[in-house]
Amino acid sequence: MERLLITGQVPLRGEIDVHGAKNSSLPLLAATVLCHGETVLHNCPELSDVTAACEILSYLGCKVRREGRTVAVDARNLSGGSVPDSLMREMRSSIVFLGAIAARMGYAKLSFPGGCELGPRPIDLHLHALRKLGLSIREEHGVLDCTVSGRMQGANLTLSFPSVGATENILLAAATAEGTTVLTNAAREPEITDLADFLNRCGAKIHGAGEGVITIEGVDRLEACEHTVIPDRIVAATYLCCAAATGGDVRIRQAEPRHLAGILPVFEEMGCRLDVEKTAVRLTAPEGRLRAVRDVRTMPYPGFPTDAQAPVMAAAALADGNSIFVENIFESRYKHAAELARMGARIKLEGRVALVEGVPRLYGAPVAATDLRGGAALIVAGLAAEGETEIRDIKHIDRGYERIEECLAPLGANIRRAE
Repeated sequence: MERLLITGQVPLRGEIDVHGAKNSSLPLLAATVLCHGETVLHNCPELSDVTAACEILSYLGCKVRREGRTVAVDARNLSGGSVPDSLMREMRSSIVFLGAIAARMGYAKLSFPGGCELGPRPIDLHLHALRKLGLSIREEHGVLDCTVSGRMQGANLTLSFPSVGATENILLAAATAEGTTVLTNAAREPEITDLADFLNRCGAKIHGAGEGVITIEGVDRLEACEHTVIPDRIVAATYLCCAAATGGDVRIRQAEPRHLAGILPVFEEMGCRLDVEKTAVRLTAPEGRLRAVRDVRTMPYPGFPTDAQAPVMAAAALADGNSIFVENIFESRYKHAAELARMGARIKLEGRVALVEGVPRLYGAPVAATDLRGGAALIVAGLAAEGETEIRDIKHIDRGYERIEECLAPLGANIRRAE
């Protein structure tokens, strides 16, 4: 079992690049199922979740080639619509394959997905919408057995919550449906826009992505294309947290500052100086301690993202004063709080609210990554802590951060991977 060893209290300085977005790469890989020919995705990060998605594609009969951050998928000889339980459990977002497989094959048989345990993340929104598009779904023994007679049928859909995953599944299922689909209360995240841009490049007719109402005019067929994945805004936010917590000065390159609009004001409230460029953001931490953050509320985009809550909380643990966090997306997203407490953080939890009482210093300790972003929070804390921090269960971190120890080392971080 691998672990990360961090010796903290080294201010990070220098420049670091952001890799492609995990939350964009996975639906894009699912979308290749719909394409005739060889799709080439550039800037596709080397993550365990991406590997799991590629394994699903290979199992379905696709030819998958990977060279660094470029993945080529040839789905011309797609041979099946069933994905085994062992592959579905590898990542929580594997359900995004449902709409694409059913639309292409006329059937799909998938088990419920795995991944991080963040509390209930019901897929009822996905299933209700796909049923309205004509998909017959039978749930039995933890398996979704789905069939459609002919093509999917366009429909008017309204989501009760702007779910990113449900919006992606609807885009994939409706792109080749017969007729027009109008989706109201759609998710607006940049990853939705990236998926729609890719599908349109393949021949789809999708309008309004990134807004509350999306219109999808079904087409008969999609052709493969080349596409570059957008930068990962959560990775960028994590690097900024590392710089802020350590009192550093770091420039984040190959980023998309517009996608960070809901996050950057929090760093300014902490007293950090931000220099925003076209494709870069530089953060200079204040002299002395960070300032507390009055109110951080996770919200659907363009609000503060739930994925950035944990690493920002780690930085706020060192702030001068009390910070309040309100988690509005997932019920069980404070598991990292107990691990941060092992390092000296003072965090009081009450339902969806976390009160973080800032302390002058954190101390290195043996801790475990509870989930992907919780693991990122422990890295932020470890880099700022006095002494050595040992992080176990780093398989969660590898799901969303590409060899993070190698990325942070050039900034001066004393971090290494060990057995």
